[in-house]
Amino acid sequence: ARLGDMKKALLNVCMTIAGGAAFLSCQAYEWTHLIREGARLTGPIAGSELIEKGVTPQFTQAFFLLTGFHGSHVLSGLVILIITAIRTSMGKTPSQGVEMAGLYWHFVDLVWVFIFTLFYLL
Repeated sequence: ARLGDMKKALLNVCMTIAGGAAFLSCQAYEWTHLIREGARLTGPIAGSELIEKGVTPQFTQAFFLLTGFHGSHVLSGLVILIITAIRTSMGKTPSQGVEMAGLYWHFVDLVWVFIFTLFYLL
């Protein structure tokens, strides 16, 4: 966007929107799967199937809290990106607007690296 190629910037924003929507879809699928197994954000137990697998209620509560909070930021980022894409297609968004939306998105992405490491790799 800095170089003035707003068509390329628009394409990149649209691809980012598609990736963000795919991410939220995967998170929704994962949440649905965990809830079916008995995981809950609140309650004294995590669900019988999860307890048998050694998953503690604190883990499921932390998982839902952090991934849910992150998901709300991804959703906010998607709204920002959609507005940016619409305004860019109309020629109303300066390159700084595209860059600011990108900075927010990269911050949300960086946070996901830490959440992913905490819940999926450790």
